[in-house]
Amino acid sequence: MTIKRLILGLMTLAIAFLVGGSLLKSLGEPQITNRLELYQTDLLLHATEPQLLPGQPDEFTQLRKSVLGENPLKSALEQYQKVRNTASKNLEKLETQLDALGHAPVPSSTPSANQTTGQGLTKAATTQATQLQKVIEKQRSLIQQLDLRIGILQAKSGNSSDAKATWQNLTPPLDAIGEVLTGFWSDPPRITPDAEPQINRHLEGWFQYVALAQLYELQQRTDALTALQAQERAIAQNTLVKLALIGTVPVIGSLIGAGLLIFLFTQRLVKGRDSILATNADLAWKTPWDWETILLVLVIGFFFTGQVLVPLIVSLLGLSFSTFATRGRAIYALTYYLMMAIFTLSILYFSIRKYIPLPEGWFQFKANLRWPLWGIGGYLAALPLMLGVSLINQQIWQGQGGSNPLLQIVLEEADPIALAIFFFTAAVAAPVFEETLFRGFLLPSLTRYMPVWGAIALSSFIFAFAHLSLSEVLPLTVLGCVLGIVYTRSRNLLAPMLLHSLWNSITMLGLFLLGSAAR
Repeated sequence: MTIKRLILGLMTLAIAFLVGGSLLKSLGEPQITNRLELYQTDLLLHATEPQLLPGQPDEFTQLRKSVLGENPLKSALEQYQKVRNTASKNLEKLETQLDALGHAPVPSSTPSANQTTGQGLTKAATTQATQLQKVIEKQRSLIQQLDLRIGILQAKSGNSSDAKATWQNLTPPLDAIGEVLTGFWSDPPRITPDAEPQINRHLEGWFQYVALAQLYELQQRTDALTALQAQERAIAQNTLVKLALIGTVPVIGSLIGAGLLIFLFTQRLVKGRDSILATNADLAWKTPWDWETILLVLVIGFFFTGQVLVPLIVSLLGLSFSTFATRGRAIYALTYYLMMAIFTLSILYFSIRKYIPLPEGWFQFKANLRWPLWGIGGYLAALPLMLGVSLINQQIWQGQGGSNPLLQIVLEEADPIALAIFFFTAAVAAPVFEETLFRGFLLPSLTRYMPVWGAIALSSFIFAFAHLSLSEVLPLTVLGCVLGIVYTRSRNLLAPMLLHSLWNSITMLGLFLLGSAAR
């Protein structure tokens, strides 16, 4: 064994340990899926309050009914209780993990998650326990927020006794707003002096509207109540349009995609090797390098750069994502990603430079009319597949397993410049870099050792794991397979880049619509 192979082997083991640790860490982190569902539920609630304004067409009423359903309050309460039950189960699992490390669970009233470790714990176990304690506190805080809102939904549905029982379980700092709301729905009602500031501090969106409306009604502040209702009515009209877009466009796209898949598979059965899916299906690339070069680019060029080198440079510069303001975080994320891409692609270039000119078919960019069809068609075909996989994924992970942290930021972001930078990162930088690496280099390289379909599967699996989120491994593997099929059939990197860009762009647009409608 040469020194090069020994070093490469040791670094592969070290990177595998780091990546494995990141994946295990994501196991205790919540997915964004539940948060997205609650965002959409909150938007539905906005549209339940206002009645039809004079002069509005009947189509508005029909749209409202089709979007909201027959009993939106009941549906919203069930959705919140479902998320609450999932959060409670996850909390129990986390506390069990903490017990296994020799820690007693942190009491829910404890303000700090940092507790003294047991004598027998190793340093690694102590670090893991501290991280678990922080996750547990976040989970408890989430449950408290859910209980606060569940109580309002119960009160609005006419179950004031259930609402007051729910609010009794609130702990500081939410116990104060719980006391305020309990007074509103008591008989006789009670109004605390700090009622309105408490509402504005702890509630937002529809829940804030309901609490303020109840307060103004009890105080007989007719002008304030009328102004509040007018504001909510305007929000509802805007919300209905956005909800219609969010709800109908993916469904239409999925139906078209399902039809496209049926056509492609039927054609494959009927025409065989003359079908679209059979195009270049078994045509492997001529790969002049061996597994060492593949491992060098992946382990050193991608994983070492992303997990060690770039974080080290950022740390030496004294930079931290959490310390930046809105636009600073967007610029930080883009700069971080570009640094990783530049280092990785540089190592890729120097690793294969001696083989230039490359054999025919490598890193092809063909400006013809076919690549947009492959990209758009691949996106439509991916929609129903990803929808089905997401349903399975939710059952597997039950709201845990982590998600891309940028998704939550985009959901809550209001600065258009910051959003534009995040959009460029996701819709331009990521597709160009990741498709060049995973589809342009890795997939063809693997065809030296396995058939094309095997190279598609393995490269997709590595692509999914590279995102360091356990809950995203299955859906990203499926998406990677679609990207791989599009590339192997089209033999044009522009096609998977377009598909990847469309996927990220439309995901970002959906998050923006949800977030903007909720603000």
